[in-house]
Amino acid sequence: MSEATTRPLSGPNILLMGPGGTGKTYSIGTLCDWAQANGKEVFVLFTENGLETLLGYWRDASAKPIREVPECLHWHQSLTTPIDLNSLVEAADKVGKLSYESITKMVDPNRSVNNAFWKILKALSNFPDDRTGKTFGPVDKWETDKIFVMDSLTETANAAMKMVIGNKPTASPSDYGVAQNNLMNFLRLCTQGMAATFALTAHIDRQTDELTQTTRIMVKSIGKALAADIPPLFSDVIYTVREGDAFYWDTAAYAVDTKTRSLGYRSKLKPDFATILDVWKQRGGK
Repeated sequence: MSEATTRPLSGPNILLMGPGGTGKTYSIGTLCDWAQANGKEVFVLFTENGLETLLGYWRDASAKPIREVPECLHWHQSLTTPIDLNSLVEAADKVGKLSYESITKMVDPNRSVNNAFWKILKALSNFPDDRTGKTFGPVDKWETDKIFVMDSLTETANAAMKMVIGNKPTASPSDYGVAQNNLMNFLRLCTQGMAATFALTAHIDRQTDELTQTTRIMVKSIGKALAADIPPLFSDVIYTVREGDAFYWDTAAYAVDTKTRSLGYRSKLKPDFATILDVWKQRGGK
């Protein structure tokens, strides 16, 4: 029997996109609960301040009785360092003196000092668990016993852009092209080069068609160009919704680019990763 017929089904690739405050990070807790019950490990890379929100899934007494954070959860924080005040002063001085063309041609010789995108990739080459101090090897070599989560695309895209421009006050079209290419190569690796389940959170952008004047909700990344390229990489693209104090997943929302192989096209779905991963197991996932 060939390796192709014996290799376990690769894990699903799941994109949660929605406005801030719609429960994207919090719902990762359901993924951890499923992993704990099914003998899997979850590794979350935070590129923005989301750790407190995720831990609140178990520790907030207002939501449910306080529980222990499951042992299957590992995390690492890799945040983009803000441009320091001296660099902002220097950039503002140049803006006041130079032409726009000159500004677009500027090069920040210090942009490598706080290269957040490089730090993200370096961390993923041997995932460092902030919780235990252990390392777990490169994420692209993980099998289906592990689940990789990134929270979120927004700051990962920001890191890719800062890698190119540093403290330059504006970006040229070529700068955008370099940053976009690096980001897409990374997302293709995560969605097409790993056996492990991959989940990504993202904010949204609203784009208006100039001809029809209709507005569509798209995933937010670097500029407008990638909005249509990112969703096809994923098996499930889910829109996150809050109505009052109730949180839902939606795969049938009007004017939103969603897709699903597991949930069907419905509104007001329970925000629970188990609904996807149970289907994956039924189809042959292990």
